[in-house]
Amino acid sequence: MAKQSAPQELSAIAPKLVEVTNEVLFGDVWERPGLSPRDRSLVTVSVLAALYRGEQLGHHLRVALQNGLSVEELSEAITHLAFYAGWPNAMTAITLLKQITDEQAAV
Repeated sequence: MAKQSAPQELSAIAPKLVEVTNEVLFGDVWERPGLSPRDRSLVTVSVLAALYRGEQLGHHLRVALQNGLSVEELSEAITHLAFYAGWPNAMTAITLLKQITDEQAAV
């Protein structure tokens, strides 16, 4: 897995937020041995989809694919959460996943 980081352009307006994102979230939490990066991605994608956080979801779907989750596994997780988090959340998440897979197929 490539190490994640906050968008550097945000440093001009929120340097501390970028710093703690990089050092605490991505430098510590994501590196802890209790869960694999793949499992952390599954949890993260599920929570972002459930909370309707589309702005962050696209990035984390890409990371999830890089961390070894398959499109089929992500699709199954999104289908499952539709019943617990709501249909619109699942439809938004699956639409983003399709856009990402279409982009990757075009490359």
